[in-house]
Amino acid sequence: MQPGGEYAARPTSAPPFSAPTVAVPSVSAPPAAAVSGPPTGASLASGSPGVGSPSPATPSLGAESPSLEAASSPGGTARGATASADGAAGSATGVSGAGAPGPSVNGGAEHVSRETPNRDEDDPPLAMEALRAVQILNPSGEISMPRPDHPRVLCVANQKGGVGKTTTTVNLAVALALHGNRVLVVDLDPQGNASTGLNVPHHAGVPDVYDCLIDNVPLAEVAQPVEGIPNLFCVPATIDLAGAEIELVSVVARESRLARAITAHPEKFDYVFIDCPPSLGLLTVNALCAAQEVLIPIQCEYYALEGLNQLINNINLVRQHLNPTLDVSTILLTMYDRRTRLADAVEQDVRNHFGDKVLEAVIPRNVRVSEAPSYGQSVMTYDPGSRGATSYFEAALEIAMRGVNTGGTA
Repeated sequence: MQPGGEYAARPTSAPPFSAPTVAVPSVSAPPAAAVSGPPTGASLASGSPGVGSPSPATPSLGAESPSLEAASSPGGTARGATASADGAAGSATGVSGAGAPGPSVNGGAEHVSRETPNRDEDDPPLAMEALRAVQILNPSGEISMPRPDHPRVLCVANQKGGVGKTTTTVNLAVALALHGNRVLVVDLDPQGNASTGLNVPHHAGVPDVYDCLIDNVPLAEVAQPVEGIPNLFCVPATIDLAGAEIELVSVVARESRLARAITAHPEKFDYVFIDCPPSLGLLTVNALCAAQEVLIPIQCEYYALEGLNQLINNINLVRQHLNPTLDVSTILLTMYDRRTRLADAVEQDVRNHFGDKVLEAVIPRNVRVSEAPSYGQSVMTYDPGSRGATSYFEAALEIAMRGVNTGGTA
C-alpha cells in the first residue's frame, strides 16, 4: 500500500487469476466493505451467505480481495488475518454443528439446519429396535403388566386352520409371563405345535393332556415349566390326543373333563390359555366349557370370515347348554398385509361387526414370527425387536388392561 493511496498497484507479472479486482457494492454495504470487509470474508469462510454477497451460489468478485491483499502487502496480511479470525467466529456462531448454536449472520434468529433431527427422531432405527427389545424381554423385571384379581381362562379357537391360533397363544403367554404374570398354556391340538413353540418335549410316552382327559391324571403332574421363561408352564400334547375324541364319546360328562382338571390344579394362575385344534369336535367343546372367555384370531383374508358365523353359533350353543359364563371377549386380527386393499376391507368388516371386542393391536405378516418355532422359541425371545414381537406385546398389554378395567373380562 502506498502512502496516501488506498490500494497498491498490481504487479504486471501477476498470474491470470489475480487480475485487478472489481468491487461490486451491495445495497446494504459501502464498496470498501464489499472488497475487504470482514462480514463478506466471514460469510464465505463459514459457508453461509453474508451481508455483502448477492446469493450463496454467486459470491461477489470482491470476496477474493482479502487473500490477494494478504499476498501483496503487509497491511493486507493484517486484514486477511482479521477476516480469517472473523470467519472462524462466524463459523462458530452462525452455522449449526461447528459449536454452540448462536444467532445467524443475516437475521439474529437461531439458525437450525433442516437436516437437524428433532428429539423424537434423533435415535437411529437400530437404537429404537434395541429399546423395544429391552422393553419386551424385561430383563430387570421393572416393567409389569396388570394382574387380574381372579384367574382368566381364555380359549383360543377358530375352526379354520392357519389363522394364527397357536402363534397367538404362545406369544401372548410369553409376553404376559415376562411381565409378572403366572401363565399356563394347555396344548389341546394333537399336532402339538404350541408345545414345539415353547420347546417343551411332547414325543410319545411323555405325560400329556390326554392323560388328564382320559385317565384323570392331575394337571399338576403333567404341566412342565418352560425353559428360560419364569412363571410360564405348559401342558403338552402328543399324538395320543388324536384318538381322544373317539374315546371321549362314551365317557360320562365328557364335555367338562378339562374344566375339572384345571379347577383341581393346586396352583393359581393369572392366565390359562387353551390352544384349540382347527375343528369343532369334542376337544374344542371341552375347551369352551373350561374357559370363561374366547379369543378368536382372524386372518385378514376372506376365507377366514366364511366360517366365523358357524363358530359363533357353536359358542352360543355351549353358552346356552353347558357354560353360561362363556363370552367372546377378544378378536385379534392376524397376518395383516398393509400392501393389499383386501386386508383393510376385512379389518373394517370385522371392526364394524364386533366393535370394541377387536383389539387395536394388529399382527402383521412378519417372517420372524414364522422363523421362531424352528428354533423352539417364541418371537418374543427369538427377535424381540421385530414388528411381530412388538405387535404381540401391544396385544398382550391391551388384553391385560382390558381385564383390569372390566373386572377380569376383556
